[in-house]
Amino acid sequence: MERKHGLETYKRFKKQHPAYFQAVETLGVVVRQAGPLDELSLQLIQLAAAAATHSEGAVHSHTRRALEAGATPEHIHHALLALTSTIGFPTVVAALSWAGDVLESDESAGN
Repeated sequence: MERKHGLETYKRFKKQHPAYFQAVETLGVVVRQAGPLDELSLQLIQLAAAAATHSEGAVHSHTRRALEAGATPEHIHHALLALTSTIGFPTVVAALSWAGDVLESDESAGN
């Protein structure tokens, strides 16, 4: 339910501000191409940043994107656990829970 609401909000804002979203998407492409990191590494970095900023929606999004880039649940768990000394145990546990929302959904979908 929360994912659907988040996606609907995203779609609504994208429709209301198409030029803005095109600029953000273009920036994302340029940043990904700016250096040697592969897509999996980039998504795990963005997942870590989402966790650090307590952004549940972004953790959901970057968990999905990391899986699409070839991450396993173990990659995702390890990336989040590695943040413990930086962002703290409670924040890591919250991020693991949010990532778990996606991982459990992915498992139930048969992926």
